[in-house]
Amino acid sequence: MASTVNNVARKFRKSFTVVNKEALRWFPGHMGRGLRKMQQLLKSVDCVIEVHDARIPISGRNPAFQYQICGIKPNLLVLNKKDLVERNLRPAIEERLKKDGTSKVIFTNCKDQKCSGVKQVIPTVKEMVYSSNRYNRNEEPDFNIMVIGVPNVGKSSLINVLRNTHLHKGSAARVGGVAGVTRRVQNKIKVSENPNLYLLDTPGVLQPTVKDVESGLKLALCASLQDHLVGEEVIADYLLYCLNKKENFRYVDVMGLDGPCDMIGTVLVKGAIKIGKFLKVKNYDGTYIQRPNTTAAAQYFIKEFREGNLGKIFLDLDLIDPLPRKHELNHGL
Repeated sequence: MASTVNNVARKFRKSFTVVNKEALRWFPGHMGRGLRKMQQLLKSVDCVIEVHDARIPISGRNPAFQYQICGIKPNLLVLNKKDLVERNLRPAIEERLKKDGTSKVIFTNCKDQKCSGVKQVIPTVKEMVYSSNRYNRNEEPDFNIMVIGVPNVGKSSLINVLRNTHLHKGSAARVGGVAGVTRRVQNKIKVSENPNLYLLDTPGVLQPTVKDVESGLKLALCASLQDHLVGEEVIADYLLYCLNKKENFRYVDVMGLDGPCDMIGTVLVKGAIKIGKFLKVKNYDGTYIQRPNTTAAAQYFIKEFREGNLGKIFLDLDLIDPLPRKHELNHGL
């Protein structure tokens, strides 16, 4: 049975084509203003934390951060949502990032207050600041840390979990499940004492032009682009392509299919029927008929991926080296 499924999968698409590439370019005005404000505040900042999605640690990171912000101050890369990525990939990810000039990396799950990575962030930041030249801030007793990243990677969630962990206080930064919730550089938020350590929450900022289509699709799949701008069915189709490429066929049961499929139209029709989502449509003779709601099915399919219900899916596997052996990719956290 498994060999039959694999034989079918070998006939599936080997590349993904996007018709409307403009949909991957989302750079609203608040992003440009946010980046300029970040640069203006650098004089009053001791360290920078960049937060990114652990499923795409190479793709989608904004190079403006590295050259205009992180390159000037001590910086730490926090790869959030580690619970959605195989643990054994971490050494290879760190090795690749080191080659790109990123030496300090911590993996976190900001939904877990007991996460070991979350507990490492503040001590690591303090150590980095103590060992750096603070220049104009040498006499300042407080530490100011700027938190940056592309949209919807968990910047505000990191601030809130650090505040709760170290001060036992409630959330102070607004959190949302879609890109673009934080739209301006926020006031300082205290997250630790001895010394007093403050974090600045900032809006997610993308590149004005995504360097390649695949990076843009990965950002969209991980919710760093707003779904409706790219199109839910386009994102769902890219997800289907990725799952088939990885021979991950959990979606077959999730979407009510008889077997692996490479046609997103079929997947969404079957999925809509399974979850009971239909549209009432007027027929040519004036009567009404029900048709499967493929947009609702696409939204459901994407949600299942984002919540980890399709398994731990790492999207940058082709960008890291050395690659872990295939049998190593099923270990948990």
